[in-house]
Amino acid sequence: MARSATTNGTAVLPNVDGRTVWVRRLSDLMALITHDLGGEDAISEMERGLIRRVATQQVAIEKMEAQFAQDGAADVKDLDTHQRLSNTLRRNQEALGLKRKAKDITPTLDAYLARQA
Repeated sequence: MARSATTNGTAVLPNVDGRTVWVRRLSDLMALITHDLGGEDAISEMERGLIRRVATQQVAIEKMEAQFAQDGAADVKDLDTHQRLSNTLRRNQEALGLKRKAKDITPTLDAYLARQA
């Protein structure tokens, strides 16, 4: 059975040049989020769709924030859009299972002994 380029993973979006900065960032985020959720084999097709939405929203927010920084300001309409997009992003992240993971900072025995010497 023939599958679309998006389904088989050869294109991030149909009929879109995958070399643009926007699409490369989207692709990177999708890969990072997928990895955080356990990899391609651990996610469902519905989760894959949510991952795309989350990554798209994140890129859009980053683009808006860059524009705010370049302009040195943001108008009320743009801030409202930013807030709505940020809230939707958070809700979609929660749907995916946004989790805080503790980082193990326990030194190895060798590192601990080296510091004591």
